[in-house]
Amino acid sequence: MGEASTKDKSARTTAQIEADISRTRTQLAETLDELAMRVHPTTISAQVKAKAVAAVEEKAGRAYVAANGAVEKLRAQFVDEKGQPRKERIVPAALVGVGLVLLVASARKRRKD
Repeated sequence: MGEASTKDKSARTTAQIEADISRTRTQLAETLDELAMRVHPTTISAQVKAKAVAAVEEKAGRAYVAANGAVEKLRAQFVDEKGQPRKERIVPAALVGVGLVLLVASARKRRKD
């Protein structure tokens, strides 16, 4: 078997060998061009930028989902299953809010005096 492949190689013409060399050179040139593009600073910069943007978008998406869940949980405290406000919870929360505003306002007034 090894002897047959040796005979096949020795039977090739000079033109066939030159064509193989030319084809190999072309493939090598294409490979080198591709490698040059991969390591070019612009390409690397674009890849890093794309990864950074993807990471930020992923974190922003997770933050949005978490915030949305928190808002829905809070909303559920003040609205019943039918979407009607729960006055027994809204009134005390509103009174606490008004009390905090008055407390902050009186503290500011004291500082000015």
